[in-house]
Amino acid sequence: MIDWDDVRYFLAAARGGSVRAAAKALAVNHATVLRRISHLEERLGAQLFEKLPTGYRLTEAGEEIVELAIQMEATSHQLETRALARDQNARGLLRVTLTPILATHLLMPDFADFAWLYPDIEMEILSSGDLANLTNRDADVAIRVVYDRKTLPLNLHGLKGPDVFGGVYISRDRLAEWQSGAGEPLRWIVIATHGVPDWASEGAVQATGVPFKVTDAAAEIAAVRQGLGIATLPCFVGDADSRLQRVPDTDLHKYGTLWILTQGETRKTRRVRLFTEFIFERIATYGQRLAG
Repeated sequence: MIDWDDVRYFLAAARGGSVRAAAKALAVNHATVLRRISHLEERLGAQLFEKLPTGYRLTEAGEEIVELAIQMEATSHQLETRALARDQNARGLLRVTLTPILATHLLMPDFADFAWLYPDIEMEILSSGDLANLTNRDADVAIRVVYDRKTLPLNLHGLKGPDVFGGVYISRDRLAEWQSGAGEPLRWIVIATHGVPDWASEGAVQATGVPFKVTDAAAEIAAVRQGLGIATLPCFVGDADSRLQRVPDTDLHKYGTLWILTQGETRKTRRVRLFTEFIFERIATYGQRLAG
């Protein structure tokens, strides 16, 4: 049986006139395109391209195949459209648990898009630092930053996203003031239950030993904006805020990896499957933001 993915790569190369163009169009590397085309040629028992100094030219067999490939592509699109139409009827309660900072500073626009796309799915966003028990159905989906996958229960099914990094941040105005030699000494701003991380170097900016303590991330961010001092924040928060900048001469630190977690039969329900596939694709595009 012919693999549609092999045909898709062949069609991209035929349209682009080169392996490089196909790789760019499909957002894969050069070797993947070559491997897929080679696999298709083996299955068909025919050479589909002739390599020239100026690029790739279809052979006679390739010319014949490309017409059929276009028909396959059209059929594939029809299947996707019909499947999507069926999924538009998905309904029911969908409970998603994640930390407040992930909800408010990264994923809420994506949740809104999903809610518009599937209006009959009742979404409940459980934004809390507490770990919900998916086995007990406290939530259907958990989106968490996990440092070690081995620490998660074996019965959870996970989709692995990008790595998440953090840095040390300060308000731009406060940094300029400090660099001019004016203003009060800087403080560490910390969530009371966490304290100052061992990895956080103060770099060129020195802080006093008397911290400013808060109870949640929202208050911590607000305190940094007010110029009270420096704090460790996820890069997707600190880098996106024009009022903040990284403290000079400080390093980034990996918090962990973003995972989308589901459990057992729950993950097979239509609303959960639709959501996890949707949010996984969105999260995959945030690699640079999460890495700083």
